[in-house]
Amino acid sequence: MLKSFRILSLLEGISFLLILFITMPLKYIWDNGMPNKVIGMAHGFLFLGYIVMAILMKPERKWDNKTLAIVLACSVIPFGTFWMDKKYLRD
Repeated sequence: MLKSFRILSLLEGISFLLILFITMPLKYIWDNGMPNKVIGMAHGFLFLGYIVMAILMKPERKWDNKTLAIVLACSVIPFGTFWMDKKYLRD
């Protein structure tokens, strides 16, 4: 399950960065909203999967509530999932 969560967190982090730095400028500067819809939908599914998997990982990794809150907060901070992977998932 750890490997799956690491992959999911990587994909979620990449999709978040794509939205922030690629699709949002395309939408608001060049008036092209289609990439935002596609990447946004994928990011939504990845985000929900990340939240569920983080909650499922809590007992496996023996995280306390504070650590779980930090892991969950990392999903809404740019580059947060990459830091979280390094800090909490690597042995």
